[in-house]
Amino acid sequence: MKKRKREESTIGDVLKDFIATNRLEKGLDKIEVKEVWHNVMGTAISKYTTDLKLDRDTLHVQLSSSVLREELSYGKEKIIALLNNELGKPLISKLVLR
Repeated sequence: MKKRKREESTIGDVLKDFIATNRLEKGLDKIEVKEVWHNVMGTAISKYTTDLKLDRDTLHVQLSSSVLREELSYGKEKIIALLNNELGKPLISKLVLR
């Protein structure tokens, strides 16, 4: 019986290949953005966040407090920079607060 030459791969490499092959990156990015939002912004802002949607390069954030929405609007560029830094890639270029 012939022995096959096996190529060793880590589980991480196999998962990355699977994700790339099946084009699942956009869906995973949407989930990761929600987690990163809650981590970066903290519990105080997270409890007023009712919805988050990533549409291409725009993050739509639904807030239940108009005062908080106004305060966050002054620091949109900083928020985008913090989120992209935490994500490790420039995924968000525009932030829409509703």
